[in-house]
Amino acid sequence: MRVFLDTNVLVSAFATRGLCADVLRQVLAEHELVIAEVVLEELQRVLKQTLELPQQTVRDVVAFLERHNVQPKPKSTPSIDVRDSDDQWVLASALAAKADVLVTGDKDLLDAKDKAPGLVITDPRGFWNMLRKPVKQ
Repeated sequence: MRVFLDTNVLVSAFATRGLCADVLRQVLAEHELVIAEVVLEELQRVLKQTLELPQQTVRDVVAFLERHNVQPKPKSTPSIDVRDSDDQWVLASALAAKADVLVTGDKDLLDAKDKAPGLVITDPRGFWNMLRKPVKQ
């Protein structure tokens, strides 16, 4: 499964122990991690300015993530209504990357979950529960 992680999930995964860190580990172990240039840019800013992590730590996190599937910024956003214009680019990137799932804690993106055909948009708990469901045969 191609799993796109939003900035807030990645920040939580690298900054704390808990569900988002578990989600990231599970994705790395059993799925294909997909991220985007727009997410990496925002992640760098949050890690530097908000969390005030050392520059080398930020570089290490970004370098680690860049070893995975990084979607370039799309040329345009989809015609799906999302309240926050920055989230339009996240959604556009997930769609362009042909992700199966977009994992986010962002309410604006979660509110668009029924508007993006072919893309499951869920929060980290919903994704975790989705992974734990037995496969029907």
